[in-house]
Amino acid sequence: MHNVVVRRQFEFVEEIFHEGGPRPDAPLRKAATVAVIHNPFAGSYHEDISPFMEALKPIGLQLARATAEALGGVERVQGYGKGALVGCSGELEHGALWHVPGGYAMREILGDALAIVPSTKKVCAPGGSLDIPLTHVNASYVRSHFDAMEICHSDMPRHDEIAVVLVMSDGARIHNRVGGLAADEISAMDGLR
Repeated sequence: MHNVVVRRQFEFVEEIFHEGGPRPDAPLRKAATVAVIHNPFAGSYHEDISPFMEALKPIGLQLARATAEALGGVERVQGYGKGALVGCSGELEHGALWHVPGGYAMREILGDALAIVPSTKKVCAPGGSLDIPLTHVNASYVRSHFDAMEICHSDMPRHDEIAVVLVMSDGARIHNRVGGLAADEISAMDGLR
């Protein structure tokens, strides 16, 4: 079993006051937490990498709590997503190791979140960016919460690192008006509608 070695941790908070239209009563807040960790599989092919997911679970919970706290607490969280940036000595599958520890951590701290946590990942050089998708925590088809948050930092990931990311939002896109299922109309409780 490999240990998780964290080199850096970041927190980003974004407040959106308007997108050219009328100002809402409160801005939309999006928060992201990032842990830049050593990739124990960088540089060569390893057949069995899945045990590392277990080692990532504690960092998943730590980042989930920090992300929710950046929004003002779990009761404010309406949207979520996750992602990973893998340094160029790694492979895309190393970023996929974040699916279970990142997604389940957010669902665990939120208690009743039903929707699948959207995700993305890529291999890149330091300074690469990643658009992390967001959806409503209880129904993936709530269009007002289809969103994303771009994550980028000049010092991550180094060639032998993975930057694991969690993102949460406290509401719908500012000025959303494309119809579809509204958050207050969620009824099926199946994570979709």
